[in-house]
Amino acid sequence: MLRKLMGLVAITLTLQAAGTTDHANPPRYDVIVRHARIIDGTGAPWFRGDVAVSGDKIAALGKLDPCSTAAVVVEAHERYVAPGFIDVHTHCEDDLLSMPQAENFVRMGVTSIVMGNCGGSYLRLDEAFTSMSQRGLGVNVASLIGHNTVRSAVMKNVARDPSTTELAEMKRLVREAMKAGALGLSTGLIYTPGTYSKTPEIIELAKEAARFGGIYATHMRSEGIDVINALDEALTVGLAAKIPVQVSHHKIVAPFRFGQTTVTLAMMDKAREAGIDVACDQYVYTASSTSISTMLPDWAVEGTRQQVLQRLRDPVLREKIIAGIIEERRDKSGRRDLGYAVVANCRAEPSINGKNLLELARERYGSDSWHAQAQVVVDIMTSGGASMVFHSMDEEDVQRVACYRNTAFASDSGVRAFGVGVPHPRGYGNNARVLQRYVRELKLLPLEEAVRRMTSLPAQRMRLFDRGILRPGMPADLVIFDLDRVKEKTTFEHPHAYAEGFDYVMVNGQWVIENGKLTGALPGKILYGPGKGLDSDAPCESPSH
Repeated sequence: MLRKLMGLVAITLTLQAAGTTDHANPPRYDVIVRHARIIDGTGAPWFRGDVAVSGDKIAALGKLDPCSTAAVVVEAHERYVAPGFIDVHTHCEDDLLSMPQAENFVRMGVTSIVMGNCGGSYLRLDEAFTSMSQRGLGVNVASLIGHNTVRSAVMKNVARDPSTTELAEMKRLVREAMKAGALGLSTGLIYTPGTYSKTPEIIELAKEAARFGGIYATHMRSEGIDVINALDEALTVGLAAKIPVQVSHHKIVAPFRFGQTTVTLAMMDKAREAGIDVACDQYVYTASSTSISTMLPDWAVEGTRQQVLQRLRDPVLREKIIAGIIEERRDKSGRRDLGYAVVANCRAEPSINGKNLLELARERYGSDSWHAQAQVVVDIMTSGGASMVFHSMDEEDVQRVACYRNTAFASDSGVRAFGVGVPHPRGYGNNARVLQRYVRELKLLPLEEAVRRMTSLPAQRMRLFDRGILRPGMPADLVIFDLDRVKEKTTFEHPHAYAEGFDYVMVNGQWVIENGKLTGALPGKILYGPGKGLDSDAPCESPSH
C-alpha cells in the first residue's frame, strides 16, 4: 500500500513539474553560466548548478531548465562561481578618474570597493560620486567620510582641540557626507591631523555617522607598542557612539608586541559579547605600506608643508627629529635597523625606489649606524617624501588574524598604474593570495569560508545588503575562477603582475573580464550608505548598535 501511494505521489509530482515547463517557450536569459560549482557567499558548501543573468540581476540559480537559452552561454567546466569580491579597504580617490577600469582589482575578482579609509576621503562626496559616474566605473564604488579630511577643512594641520564652533562645523560636514551616501566615518590616527585629536572629538563625530546608520572604520592610533590601548580606544568610541566598529587592516608591527594578536582578537570577542558590534579586515602580507612621514615624531609634521621643511632644515630640530626616529623604532619597538623599510615610490629620486633605508645609509653616509639611517629618513622627507613598504609583521600574527571568523580580506590599495614605482604587491594579489596560499597550499581556511570573508562578510560590515551573496534578484556581480590555477604573480621585488585564474568577472550583468581578457566595459555603480537622501539633520537614532 505504501509503495502504491509513493508511486502515485511520484507520478503526480512529475506531472506537476512537466506542467510548469512551457517547452514551446523555454526561458531566455542574457547570460547563462552552466555546469559550475556554485559558492553562494554565505559560507555554505558549494553545489553544482547553473547561474542565469537577465539585465543587471541574477535571474535564476541552481538546475536550470535544459531548454533555456541565452545570448551568451559560458561553460564553467566545474570551475567555481562566486559573488564578486568586495574590498572594504581601498584608497582609490582620484585613481578612478584616470584609471576607471580598476584593472588590478577586477583581475583578482573584486567587483566592489570602499574608499575613504584611514581618515582620508573626498570632502564633497556628492560631487565626487557625480564625477565618477559620468566618467564610468569598472567596479562598484562606495566611500566613507574621512576624519582627517574633515578636520583639515575646518582646522588645518594643527595640534590642538577644536573649539565649540569648529567641532560643530566638523559635525555638519560629517552629516552632509552621510546624506550624500557615505557608509560611515573613518579615522587615520597615525596621520596628521588625526593624530592630534582626542577620543571625545572622535566620539562626537562618530555619533553623527551613527545617526544615519553608519559605521566607524579606524586605522587605530597604534598598531605597534601601544596597540592594546589603541584597540581599547576604538571600542570606547563604538560603545559611546553606539556605532559598529571596523578595525582597519588589523596587524601588529612592533617586534616587542609580536604574538599579541591573541590578546586583540580576544578583546574583540569580549566586546561583541558585551554588545559592541566590532570586526576587522586584513591584507595577508607581513609588510605594510604608507608614507615615510609616519616615521617622524608627530610634532615634526604639524602645520604647513613649509613649516615642516623649516624644521627638517633647522640643524637643532633636525637632530631632535633624528633622535625621535631612533627612540621610536629602536628603543620602543625593538627594531635592529631600518632595513625593513623599503622605498616604494619617491618622485624626487626614483633611482632609490626598491632600496631599503639601511642600504641607502651605507650608500650616502658609508655607515649603518642608527643615526645615518635616520638621516636618510629626514633626507627623503626634505626632498618631498616617499611611499614606503615596511616589512614589519610576523607571519604567525598574520595567520591568526586570517583565521579569525570576523576578519574580512581587503587590499588597502589604490588602482595601480602598471609599471610605476615599486608598490606593495597587495594591490595586485591580495585576493589571489588568500585562495592560493591560505586555502589551497596551507589549508588554513575552507574555500567557502575564504569566499565568505571576501563577499557576504564585507557586505554585511558595510551595510551593503544587496551585495555579497548569490540569490535570484540580487545584482549580477560574479567571479568565475579555477582554484587550481589561481596564482598571485606579484612579488615585492617585481610587483607589477596581474593575478591569474580569474577567468570571468561580471559587474552588474556585464563582463569586465571575459575569458581572461579585460573588456573595457564600465558598468560599475555608486553604492550609497543608508543615510543617502535623508533631508533632516536629525534622523531617528538606531535603537541599537
